[in-house]
Order: sequence, then C-alpha cells, then structure tokens
Amino acid sequence: MVPVEILGVRQQQRDQEIVVLLLDSAADLAVPIVIGPREASAIAMAQAGLATPRPMTHDLLRDVLAAVGVELERVEIVALEGGIYFAELVLSGGARLDSRASDAIALAVRTGSPVLCSAEIVALAGVEIVDVQQREEMEKFRAFLDHVSPEDFSGPPGQ
Repeated sequence: MVPVEILGVRQQQRDQEIVVLLLDSAADLAVPIVIGPREASAIAMAQAGLATPRPMTHDLLRDVLAAVGVELERVEIVALEGGIYFAELVLSGGARLDSRASDAIALAVRTGSPVLCSAEIVALAGVEIVDVQQREEMEKFRAFLDHVSPEDFSGPPGQ
C-alpha cells in the first residue's frame, strides 16, 4: 500500500465522466476513479470545507463513528476488477469494512484520515502527471537542441 493524496474531483471533457484523482507523489502517477455526481459533490464540498444545513450521508457516518467511539484509521483502495475500484474502511480496533471507493474517499476527507492505494493499482491504472510548465520548458529545450550547433559554443559568452 502506498499513501495517496486526494487531488480533487474533475470532469473529463471528452466523455463527461467525473473522476476523483488520487496522487502517488513518489511515482508521479495519478489514479483516476470514475465516480457519480453525488459522490463528487460530497468530496468537493468536504475539501472546500463547505457545510450543509443538514448532514449528508458521509457526515452522518462520521458522526455515528464518533458517537460510538470508533475512529476511521485509514481508507485502503484494495482492488480493481472490471473497472470497479474496491475499498476498505479500516477502523480503530481492527475492523475492516467493504466500501465503494468514492464513499470511502468522501468519509476520509471528512475525518482527515489517510488514503492508501495498492501499489499494483497505482502501477496498473496510474497516469503520468505532466506539469504544463515543465512541458513548455522541455519543448523550448528541444527547440534549442534542434537549432544549436557546435559553433554556438565557441568564443566568449555573448558573441
């Protein structure tokens, strides 16, 4: 298991799917998990610190856990089968509960609990993070290399 950061919720333009992105910063890979609009809203609202007038389902679950003295120690994304991600809630005391990945992530955001993902899932489903600024710098450097000649380096600087 590797720790991942919840980057946020995004809507993919090409197919209008909503995904939550989990970042494995050590590998510079993001795992996109397709989620529904309600779960996307629950995650985004919690990340933004927005409260609703009445508790949403994930708020209620957080409050129930607190009321019975149980903590969410961590969320683990444990399997990927047929495009479906499976998660487990790991509770204080050692109990493990099967969960949809989107619900587990929404609860983790509300409790401040860490999210871990199977290294195999990161390797299989992770996509490389490309920084736009890094890409532009790399393109400038490539253009420079395409047009540079050995003579450009002869003589004092600035000539």
